[in-house]
Amino acid sequence: MFYVYILESSQNKSYYTGSCGNIQLRLNQHNRGLVRSTQRFIPWNLLYFEEHEDLKSARRRESQIKNWKKRKSIERLIEHFKI
Repeated sequence: MFYVYILESSQNKSYYTGSCGNIQLRLNQHNRGLVRSTQRFIPWNLLYFEEHEDLKSARRRESQIKNWKKRKSIERLIEHFKI
């Protein structure tokens, strides 16, 4: 399985959307500063994820979410999601 995930920075409440094959490993990488684009706003919390059969569909969905222009769109997506 592959995943699309949304993280929120505890520092400034910004969101980060990504895709991966192992969510726990990837979250650990974000919080250890191993991902250049997120190291400035550590720590990160996992707010949302969805499963996909293959990496191609996960990346397609990641791109779709990243193209949303308003923060409200992401907030609506995660509103009823409980981890």
